[in-house]
Amino acid sequence: MARVAILLLNYNGAQHLQRFLPSVIAHSTGYDIIVGDNKSTDNSLALLKSNFPEVNVIALAENYGYAGGYNRLIEQIDHEYVVLLNSDVEVTPNWVEPMLATLCRHQKAVAVQPKILSVAHRQRFEYAGAGGGYLDQYGYPFCRGRIFGTLEEDHGQYDDEQEIFWASGACFMLKRAVFNETGGFDADFFAHMEEIDLCWRLQQAGYKIFYTGKSTVYHLGGGTLNYQSPHKTYLNYRNGWMMLLKNLPATGRAGTLASRWLLDLLSIIFYLVQFQAGNALAVLRAHFYLLARRRLITAKQQEVRNISGGRQPIYPLPIALVWQYFIKRKRKFSDLIPN
Repeated sequence: MARVAILLLNYNGAQHLQRFLPSVIAHSTGYDIIVGDNKSTDNSLALLKSNFPEVNVIALAENYGYAGGYNRLIEQIDHEYVVLLNSDVEVTPNWVEPMLATLCRHQKAVAVQPKILSVAHRQRFEYAGAGGGYLDQYGYPFCRGRIFGTLEEDHGQYDDEQEIFWASGACFMLKRAVFNETGGFDADFFAHMEEIDLCWRLQQAGYKIFYTGKSTVYHLGGGTLNYQSPHKTYLNYRNGWMMLLKNLPATGRAGTLASRWLLDLLSIIFYLVQFQAGNALAVLRAHFYLLARRRLITAKQQEVRNISGGRQPIYPLPIALVWQYFIKRKRKFSDLIPN
């Protein structure tokens, strides 16, 4: 059997470990389960020691976030494959094997995610990943089964195996060696959208990202930061811009960034009209952060160019998601991209 490690990164998530870790243990026989703790201040470590002695625990020195935390965990293991799993995910029987089979079947496949449904509404796709992720031309992520806040019911429409643009950080499997050779997660992201940045970079290096509907997990979502949190808004806008600045090819870059800046201005106006001043300020803070770190971002751009090695540039889909969703009222993936 290929050596597989299932990695859960925890920060003050004792209640999630208590609720969801039993399903991981029950349905992951034969695989190493490792919990990395980002210096929790709750009773997570005591809970793991008393209730889950069969689980390996790696206590990190501080809270490195999702990106830095997983980088440090993966540095400490030597498994061929790793599954990155949020602590608020319930897994099902035979959830690992289809992902492993997909990676083994496709020579250039380096990462794969399962079908991600909602814990609370079990026939509905979950926001963070759903049936596999894509990116529009202005850097807005969307999924098969989820566009902005619209979530589809699962009727088997995404039970296939499909190449995608990004795999969800809530649950995906990847080849450890390739993760390391392409630099791992960008730790400056801390949390949110680091998996999209990684998947874009992996594609720049000549690899492919997949989804398989033969594996299913259930995600609670918002377990670390509420979806309406201004800090989450800040991270999403900041990291989304950093991802675009790092990875966008030169051709068409200036026009794309100018359009995205105007869309962010509309977002600020929308938040103010909705009396969400905290979220409006979060968008502004994201832009000030980027302005103050122009040299850092230039260095990151060079790193991506080095990884691509002169290969054909990878572009997001040529779709203006805001226009299609809010103006043309296309709310399903099949409306955007018919079979």
